[in-house]
Amino acid sequence: MVKKKKNLRHWIGQIHLWLGLSSGLVVCFLGITGCILAFQVEIENATQPYRFVEVQQKPLLPPSEIQKITDKILPNKEAHSVGYQDGKSSIVTYYSLTDTYFWTVFVDPYTGEVLKVKDMSQDFFRQVINGHYYLWLPEDIGQPILTTATMMFAFLLISGLVLWWPKNRAASKKRFTVKWNAKWRRVNYDLHNVVGFYLTWVMIFLALTGMVMGFQWFAKTTYWMASGGKAMIPFTESVSKSASNPTLVAMAEGKAPAQDMLWAKARAERPGFKGNMDVHPPHAKDAAIELAINPDPGTFWKADYLFYDRYTLEEMKVDHMFGKFDEASTADKIARMNFDLHVGAVLGLPGKILAFCGSLVAASLPITGFLIWRGRRKKAKAKLQLAAAAV
Repeated sequence: MVKKKKNLRHWIGQIHLWLGLSSGLVVCFLGITGCILAFQVEIENATQPYRFVEVQQKPLLPPSEIQKITDKILPNKEAHSVGYQDGKSSIVTYYSLTDTYFWTVFVDPYTGEVLKVKDMSQDFFRQVINGHYYLWLPEDIGQPILTTATMMFAFLLISGLVLWWPKNRAASKKRFTVKWNAKWRRVNYDLHNVVGFYLTWVMIFLALTGMVMGFQWFAKTTYWMASGGKAMIPFTESVSKSASNPTLVAMAEGKAPAQDMLWAKARAERPGFKGNMDVHPPHAKDAAIELAINPDPGTFWKADYLFYDRYTLEEMKVDHMFGKFDEASTADKIARMNFDLHVGAVLGLPGKILAFCGSLVAASLPITGFLIWRGRRKKAKAKLQLAAAAV
């Protein structure tokens, strides 16, 4: 009996098989959690009424006043930001990596009434996020595991296209439709190949944007390619240089809180603004004050990040990508857009639906692929048994 020569397609198939078996469980997990997170904002808005307040014809409480209210509730924690959005509660975030806490307090910005206090370590979506990003393990362990599986999945998508590609016109007719009236093995085969083909481009975006978040070397390489060979400038915390001037510090102490003045100035310069405005109070004597002003609450990439000297209120220039949106380079904007691309938010609700469908198919591919492999194994085993019986 003459053995068939094994061609390139055969070896691609073997790599596809073993990478699929190696990464299948993790990819399935990422797909399921991705489906849950696709509509996180919509689900939270529908199920958490304390996120909304009625717009009133009265002034909003300034950031320092809202922070005083929430500091009494969480006295041993440091406020990270105070957020405002028209028709929404102010959200005061208490977050620390060193002390490992994350709390949010929802406050009526007109009356100061505390509507909800949440320990985010107990929040359902936060738990899903921690699983999706870190597998509920320490970051330096969980993230490499998940991102390596994601990288394998990206290769599986490309190799799957190569294996799917029809050899001739007759074969191509069978590659674009699912034969629903066939036996379950054929339906399973079509679900793996046909549905996988149609959503391959969505899943590739999910995989590549996930790799940008998970691997620093991949993020830097992507930025280098987008910028035409320039290195990504890392984020550095801005510092109020005037903190070393005792006279300026003394003068500032007699004035209204700097974050309140900057917040009021930003609102006056943007009449009718309907987006998000987050005020980051200074956490140290020499810390700058940051304002994150986002015209599109559904995404993050278009936000302006403004940094000010806390004593002189002068705006400070930054070199990294998280400055003014209009001053960001094309590579900076692509890097900023990565998260919004990953969750589909960059295209609004249609994009989130695509991200959900892509995640659902990604979760199904390891299962349908495993069933195809097991079926072929049983078939090959049966052939060997028949051959042995015939001897």
